[in-house]
Amino acid sequence: MTMKFAKLEKFKGVDFRCWEEKMHFMPTTLKAAYMLTTYRPAEAEEGVVVTVEEIRWRQKWDNDDYICKGYILNDMSDALFDIYSEALCAKELWDTLELKYVTEDASSKKFLVSDFNNYKRDDSRSVTEQYNELFGIYGQFKLHRMNMDESIVVPTIIDKLPASWKDLKHTLRHQKEELYLVQLISHIHIEKSLRAKESDKSEKHKGKVKSG
Repeated sequence: MTMKFAKLEKFKGVDFRCWEEKMHFMPTTLKAAYMLTTYRPAEAEEGVVVTVEEIRWRQKWDNDDYICKGYILNDMSDALFDIYSEALCAKELWDTLELKYVTEDASSKKFLVSDFNNYKRDDSRSVTEQYNELFGIYGQFKLHRMNMDESIVVPTIIDKLPASWKDLKHTLRHQKEELYLVQLISHIHIEKSLRAKESDKSEKHKGKVKSG
């Protein structure tokens, strides 16, 4: 089990949600997930008799906390390790990470939506290259647990197709059946292939005219 845990990629400050889920697997498997939500049991007041069970519970807590905190820190980059190693316990460390990176994650979501909606097509670059970038942004939605409906994504991408593709845009906008993203990608590749063939024919025709 230890060997499997060691294969986790170290957290470097990005994709916190993905790393968090993988990291949570370790204390859950070791039945120590409570360390991420529980502070150390308070010390007994002076003069109060402490039972053997209470002593054992504190010892167990200390041991589980040491292991849990150590494993979390060990799975972080050296730079982040230095920043967060002073945390008093696993819960404090976990809470601090969530406060910082979940907040940043929320900000990233806003930028992702803005990047997608405001994506500007560049006529000097290939259509496929640019739409791969758009699909890449959409892919980031899933990593951030953003469930943007394809009924919104597909029309947005169609609107961003080149003006010279107006026939395809018209066809896609007015087809009766719902168009899914995978189908849209297929249409784009087919259109690009057809245009490439037409361009080759045109170039060959010009070559024949010149040679004639």
